[in-house]
Amino acid sequence: MLELRHLRTLIALRDTGSLVEAAERVHLTQSALSHQIKDLESRLGMPLFTRKTRPVSFTRAGERLLTLAEQVLPQLRLAERDLARLAGHEQGRLHMAIECHSCFQWLMPTVDHFRDHWPEVEVDIPSGQNFDLLPGLTREVLDLVITDNPEPLPGVHYAPLFRYEGLLAVSKQHPLATRSWVEPSDLAAETLIVYPVEHSRLDVFTQFLDPANVRPQEIRSAELTVMMMQLVASGRGVCALPNWALTEYLERDYVKALPLGKEGVWSTLYAAVREDNLELPWMEDFIRTARDTSFAVLSGVKPAGTSEDA
Repeated sequence: MLELRHLRTLIALRDTGSLVEAAERVHLTQSALSHQIKDLESRLGMPLFTRKTRPVSFTRAGERLLTLAEQVLPQLRLAERDLARLAGHEQGRLHMAIECHSCFQWLMPTVDHFRDHWPEVEVDIPSGQNFDLLPGLTREVLDLVITDNPEPLPGVHYAPLFRYEGLLAVSKQHPLATRSWVEPSDLAAETLIVYPVEHSRLDVFTQFLDPANVRPQEIRSAELTVMMMQLVASGRGVCALPNWALTEYLERDYVKALPLGKEGVWSTLYAAVREDNLELPWMEDFIRTARDTSFAVLSGVKPAGTSEDA
């Protein structure tokens, strides 16, 4: 009657607060998820949550199943890891690199959690690479690359982690601070602060400014997010960052953040791995842990896609 997929669905519904986002989290369409829940409620003979509330409000029966899910699912995950280790799949190497200056907020907890459960896997994040990261996968210099710019490379698979929105941070006194969103032309007279990487790797250029043939008045680089925020807060420029990277500064009311265009600019972050490593139990577990951790610690991110699954 009660299946593991039901428990995973209820956890996703609790964490996201809506049927739409829960469906994305468990890779179902909204109609398939609704059908699954109605079927379970029919079997149990009672509702599990109150409809048309945001966030979702669970009934006592729903709360009881959530408690069960919190007990069972972590134990199942632990058992899967133990079985993989008993099968002799624990040895390995995970050398990774990051094409993302602001990823450490969720990546470091992911790595710490992974090391606790796979101590025999050699994990390293080498610094100062003087080569293109993604081709480093094909040469087996690296085993995983975190990127939002997938390139078609033979033998490389891109596992989507999550979607995020790019936002423009401005000072609270900036004339744009009262706007609902910004247009590319609004940045023509601005100093745009960016990380010291090629502009072709920055969404604010590739998805926002370049299509409109707009160039900022000045471009300034900064190594650290906190440096960017200091410059923005003092009125010395504006910067575009992932929504999660701005959460701390928005909560402290240091800056204001605006969508890039009325519809916003959304991107997907991927874990790039060699196809021959995809089925390694510890690689599968790292990617799953990365997804779970990102949703647990980041604000404003969304699942990276859906698929039909009844």
